[in-house]
Amino acid sequence: MEPEALSEQGEADICDPPSPSEAEHIEGEYGQAEDSPNPSEGTPSPAECALTNPESLPTVYPAPSDSWKTLMAHIELLYQEYRDKANQHEIQARRLQDNYASTTETQESSQTSEEGSPPPIEHHRSNSTLSRLQSSCSGFNLWQDLPEIKSSNVLDILSPQQIKLQEAMFELVTSEASYYKSLRLLVSHFMDSERLKATLHQSESHFIFSNAVEVLSTSERFLLDLEQRFEENIVISDVCDIVNRHAANHFGVYVTYVCNQTYQERAYRKLLQERPEFREAVRHLEMDPVCRGLPFSSFLILPFQRITRLKLLVQNILTKVEEGSHLEASTLQAHRELEKLVRACNEGVRKMSRTEQLISIEKTLEFKIKSVPIISHSRWLLKQGELQQMSGPRTSRTLRTKKLFRSVYLFLFNDLLLLCKRQPGDRYQVFDVAARGLLRVEELEDQGQSLANVFILKLLENAHEREFTYMLKATSQSEMKRWMTSLVPNRRTKFVSITTKLLDCPQVQCVHPYVSQEPDELSLDLAEILNVLDKTDDGWVFGERLHDQEKGWFPSSVAEDILNRDVRTQNLKQCFRVHKPDEGSQEKDRRKMGSRTRQ
Repeated sequence: MEPEALSEQGEADICDPPSPSEAEHIEGEYGQAEDSPNPSEGTPSPAECALTNPESLPTVYPAPSDSWKTLMAHIELLYQEYRDKANQHEIQARRLQDNYASTTETQESSQTSEEGSPPPIEHHRSNSTLSRLQSSCSGFNLWQDLPEIKSSNVLDILSPQQIKLQEAMFELVTSEASYYKSLRLLVSHFMDSERLKATLHQSESHFIFSNAVEVLSTSERFLLDLEQRFEENIVISDVCDIVNRHAANHFGVYVTYVCNQTYQERAYRKLLQERPEFREAVRHLEMDPVCRGLPFSSFLILPFQRITRLKLLVQNILTKVEEGSHLEASTLQAHRELEKLVRACNEGVRKMSRTEQLISIEKTLEFKIKSVPIISHSRWLLKQGELQQMSGPRTSRTLRTKKLFRSVYLFLFNDLLLLCKRQPGDRYQVFDVAARGLLRVEELEDQGQSLANVFILKLLENAHEREFTYMLKATSQSEMKRWMTSLVPNRRTKFVSITTKLLDCPQVQCVHPYVSQEPDELSLDLAEILNVLDKTDDGWVFGERLHDQEKGWFPSSVAEDILNRDVRTQNLKQCFRVHKPDEGSQEKDRRKMGSRTRQ
């Protein structure tokens, strides 16, 4: 799923807490004035004028001619290193914010109840000490640390909110430079290696590297436009207009690269296993100090990682701009263009793997009933697995013998359910079928150990065009809930996207990356925030990722709770701000999907 000259804000999620180092700078410059009980009166200062108009910019400060070269020379981190550091720092910063908010809430409650007055100013400023503890280990520089910024008077003119916005835009610029640096290594160090070339046929080289040269050229063109904007004014006016233009006109090369991912992974694994000279050439190139100990595979996945995280960087900028402003409109438009690209990338990858999976499944099926065509461009597998079907009358209480249960194998697609008996040789005999829209589930009340993890599956119309009910037993509570959620995802309103319905919801952040093992699971990157929609006693969580509203199951061990209600509410409000303008198009997509399901 970069630079030292970089905002500590992080790009891992739209719900970024204030950067500790950034907070320290802001409080150092403005904390005393804000906390002063007797602010000066009379003519507003330049800083006060800036506060009244958060988007207003000071007099233009053009960057020195060698400023950009100096900045690029100081970007030492490769993109992979940047991502790891930024994600880990984001997790720590969010923990800090969560703990600080919880502590402050307790202190305020205690002070108010005992004295009937708000806590003293020191409580509001205590976060600065904690911020210093955090910032000491980050290793990142900020926009406000640039020599050009320090030598100018812009920090006396900009408001704290404007400085946060500058940091967010500056991070997008410098992270692109770090990405370009890693991408250039992919081409110059690996792709152009004569030793590696000698181990590959032309078609194999195309499968491995695809259109990496075009992706590199696209990043370079993008970076040059960002450079020009930076040289116009060290106080950056906007970067999202540049993002929007390049996303709409040039970033299509990312879709081509990512859609080749299935062939790329397959070819790479096969070459490593079957061609020793290729394996040795890769190992030799990876040992070069320029790779910083990073594997070849980490360079191959750079384009998909970047286009996804570029969208998150734009979301981070959106949380810093004034609502209803020109900058907000520019940022939202860039975000929409990037969402289209990410969606196209995801669909391109899925389409290939889904078609191959359907072909593979169809070869294993034989129908005891009227056959149903399985392969369809609009169908994909959601879940498959074995459950136990209870035989005999539903009212039976003599459940002590295992003969009352028989194995049944389910293939659940987005529009269809197949119920099968497993046959020798990994084959399956289909004995019943139903449209997914005609399924209903019900959790059975606890009736003893024999009926633990049993649920009722009702087919409103089965293969024989009549209603039929199955009692199915899972091996665990999590397996039962996962099947129920997949079979009928909206059986309760809580499985509908809730970000537009509630101001609070249990939330977690990912602290260990997770790669999904089954279709109903959700792959997670570090620092991603999720709403908790359901959970089981045996350690599984059903969640909705905030930045893209994707839902799925994941182990509770890879995430930790966000405890403070105000922090959770802030995360939801920021998420709503990002997705609210797209509600109309999302509703159209839902209607299209519903129409396909009914067909």
